[in-house]
Parts: sequence; C-alpha cells; structure tokens
Amino acid sequence: MAAAQPKVLVVEDEPSQREVLAYNLEAEGFDVARAGTGDDALLLVEEDTPDIILLDWMLPGVSGIEICRRLKTRPNTRGVPIIMLSARSEEVDRVRGLETGADDYVVKPFSVVELMARVRAQLRRTRPASVGQRLEFSDIMLDSETHKVTRCGQELKLGPTEFRLLTTFMEKPGRVWSREQLLDRVWGRDIYVDTRTVDVHIGRLRKALGAHGGEDPIRTVRGAGYALG
Repeated sequence: MAAAQPKVLVVEDEPSQREVLAYNLEAEGFDVARAGTGDDALLLVEEDTPDIILLDWMLPGVSGIEICRRLKTRPNTRGVPIIMLSARSEEVDRVRGLETGADDYVVKPFSVVELMARVRAQLRRTRPASVGQRLEFSDIMLDSETHKVTRCGQELKLGPTEFRLLTTFMEKPGRVWSREQLLDRVWGRDIYVDTRTVDVHIGRLRKALGAHGGEDPIRTVRGAGYALG
C-alpha cells in the first residue's frame, strides 16, 4: 500500500527544519524525500517525480526560485504543485514567487499545522483520492476512505492492486499512462515487477468493471499505454 502514499519532496538546506517538516509529513502518512541543495532536488525529481514539493527559496547553489522556474517549464513536472517557503515576506517577493510558478507561498516562521493544511489543499487538486475525496467518472464512483467502488450503484469487487490502478486512472481521466508510469505509481520504484504484470492487472480491472455490464471504460493506446475514457 505504500506506493499509494503521496510523495512529498522537502527541499530545505537547514537540517533541523528539514527534519521537522519530514517528521510531520510522515506522521500525516506521506512518503517523504529530502534534499538539502537545489542540485540534489533536481536530481531527485528526475529520478522519481513527487506529487508535491516544499521548496525553500534560499538554497546553496541553484536557488529555490530558479528550481521552481525550471520545473514549471518542463512538460513532465509543470503540473507538480510547489509550495515556496521563504523568510522574505514583502509583497514583491510573494508576487515574484507566484509569478515564477509557485502554487502557494508560505512565509517563515510558519505554523506546521497550517502548512499541512496547505499541502492537503494542493493534493485535493492533483491527487484527490490521497486526501479522502470521492472520485467519479461516468457511472463509476470510488470512495478512497471506505475502499469501495460502485458502478451504476452496484458495488464492485476489486483487489488492492486493481483499486490503486483505478484510483490512478480516475484522478486524471483521459491521461495516457505508460506501463512504466503505472508501475511507479501503483507498485512503487522499490519493487521489481515486469511490465507485463501491468497488462494482467489491467485485464482484471476491466473484468471487475464489467461485472454488471456496461462498456469498457479503459482505453488501450497502442505503443503508449492505457487511459480512462
């Protein structure tokens, strides 16, 4: 189930602050990666794209504002929410941070409780199931808190892997996911699974979704992967 946890990258050069943030995020159930420099952050994002980034403005080497600019210009990372953390409280600094692409701007010192709320608010937009929201697509409803899926009001029986696959699809209807991307999101990078295993579980998911009739909502995109709708 760990693969379903939202991945948060904390980019902070002050070790004590970095660990406080990581501790509180892990206590909330997030999978946390840490970086102390801008270069380390860019490398970690390249290796494993997080679901959200907490980014300090003042970093050794590449600044947080430059990292934000770079990530927001790349097609594969421009949709990742970035919360800028900074001691710079002037309006001009806030405006600069937001205009560079930050999705939120939090001034130090900040309330950890408020920051956690802002993290969840961003994830409600990009990964709604991870914060307990119900997902709907056509006649399919998924409740991430009760782990129930219904179609046309009838409950479907899904295994845990099929449930995570459907969650991934329903969070971004229409998006084409490659087999490798589905492996990273559903199984996690630390587990070796052959890409053909994805096809097996897609087949099981299709069977479960069609248990009470209805068209197959999962689309196979030749040479690319799978999509919902």
